[in-house]
Amino acid sequence: MKLASLKNNTRDGALHVVSKDLSRCLSAEGIAATLQQALDDWDNVSHKLQKLSDELEADPSVGITFEQSNCRSPLPRAFQWADGSAYVNHVELVRKARGAEMPESFWTDPLMYQGGSDSFLDPYENIVMPQDEGFGIDMEGEIAVITDDVPMGVCATEALSHIKLIMLVNDVSLRGLIPGELAKGFGFFQSKPSSAFSPCAITPEELGENWKEGKLHLPLLVTYNSMPFGKANAGVDMTFSFGQLIAHAARTRPLEAGTIIGSGTVSNKLGDGSPGKPITEGGVGYSCIAEIRMIETINYGEASTPFMKFGDTVAIDMQDEDGTSLFGRIDQTVQKAG
Repeated sequence: MKLASLKNNTRDGALHVVSKDLSRCLSAEGIAATLQQALDDWDNVSHKLQKLSDELEADPSVGITFEQSNCRSPLPRAFQWADGSAYVNHVELVRKARGAEMPESFWTDPLMYQGGSDSFLDPYENIVMPQDEGFGIDMEGEIAVITDDVPMGVCATEALSHIKLIMLVNDVSLRGLIPGELAKGFGFFQSKPSSAFSPCAITPEELGENWKEGKLHLPLLVTYNSMPFGKANAGVDMTFSFGQLIAHAARTRPLEAGTIIGSGTVSNKLGDGSPGKPITEGGVGYSCIAEIRMIETINYGEASTPFMKFGDTVAIDMQDEDGTSLFGRIDQTVQKAG
């Protein structure tokens, strides 16, 4: 089942079920007006949404045309957005590039920060930044899950049953502001502006065998300025599953329905253990600019790839084995604030 929140001049959009091929949709207004409303009563309404989805698939004449550009993020705002760093390869590169050793605990205890969740961007909404490209504007291609109510102290295995929907993310980062904020010891704030999510959030069952043990085993396709930039497989080199990330977040508190948990930047190594090469060199590429800059620093002593500038574009997508988009496409342009 695929769900989307269409624009309707409200803060939370109107909940719709979407066909598997992303061509048509049906209003779910009679079941739940918004996705958050559905999540609040998931056990009672999910089967009704599934029935609506089945009707949409059974009759090609049912529904209206689905326009991805008319979507809000599935949850345009959320009670909680906690982003992990499940691909420890990415963390290791960050530290190696600045000559720092990585603590062994990073392989057993996930990193996670609590991001702003009151103003998510639409999947086709511009990334508007103050008039300073020196902030180091970067994209971060990630996977995210949405949970129902999660009890405090849940184990990683049980946590998997609380994953109700899966999305793609562009977790925008301002690399130039991160070092100063981390040096204060309180973590990210200004350096993590609003994130954007894919047009559709889909149930784990929709992914079939590609969803296994809390990992999504498909390439995340990142396009930068209309050129292929990354195709790292989200199920490869993922040190912590989503079950482990949820258990980490719920260690000392429960999580309310509608909590979003992110994977962190999807990152792969090559077969010999070295970082992924650019797609043009036969590698898997990257899901953020910072990673290629780290590798340039490690190999050549300095980075040559610039961060994003005004007018640059980024698109993030994921396709099934037949080349059909699963979640719809995040498609954004960096814009100077007017």
